[in-house]
Amino acid sequence: MTPDRNSTTPTGAAKEVAAQDWHNAVAEARNDGFDYFDWLGCVDDIGRSDTLRVVLMLRRTGSFEAHMLMTRVPRENPRLDSVGDLFAGAGWHERESAELFGIEFVGGDRRRLLLGADIEGAPLRKDEVLAARTVEAWPGAKEPGETDASPSRRRMVPPGVPDPDIWGDRDPAAPEPSAAEVAESAIGGRVRRRTR
Repeated sequence: MTPDRNSTTPTGAAKEVAAQDWHNAVAEARNDGFDYFDWLGCVDDIGRSDTLRVVLMLRRTGSFEAHMLMTRVPRENPRLDSVGDLFAGAGWHERESAELFGIEFVGGDRRRLLLGADIEGAPLRKDEVLAARTVEAWPGAKEPGETDASPSRRRMVPPGVPDPDIWGDRDPAAPEPSAAEVAESAIGGRVRRRTR
C-alpha cells in the first residue's frame, strides 16, 4: 500500500507486526526511508481482546509520506523491545506508555517520566479504578451558580468510577470481578447512587 504523497496521514490501516518482530520492522521502515519518528502510543483493547495495542508513526524527512506500524502485547506481563536505539525521540513515548499502560520496553529507559514513585498501577488502562473520582466532586457536576443544596438535577457518575456492585461496596462473598467487568462498569454517565 503506497501512501498519498500529498497527505499528512497514511492511506489505509497500520501495518500489523508480531511483537517479536517489532524492532526489526521499525528498523526496516527506517532503512526504507522513513527516517523521522513522529509518535508512539498505546491503546487498551480490553473488551475486544486481552491485549494492549502499540502504534508507531514514522515519516519521510522532507515529505508528508507516513508509515504506521502496530503490534499487540498481552495484558499480563506486557513486554516489547525498545526502539529507542533506532529513534532517540521514541524513548519519551515509551516511558510514557510504560507508566500509563504498564508496558515494559526491553532495553529502554526505565526512569519515571510523568508520575511520582509512589503511584502504583497503570492509570490509563480501562480496568484501572480512578478511586479519587468516587470521593471528590467531578468538574462539571454542577452548573455555574448551582450549589450542593440545589436539587436541580441528578448527580451523574464520572467516567472511571465502576459500579459499586463491581468495585467498592460489593458483597465480600462475591467472586472477584474480571478486568473486563471492571472496565465495562466504569464508563460513567449513570446516576450516582444515593448514600444512606
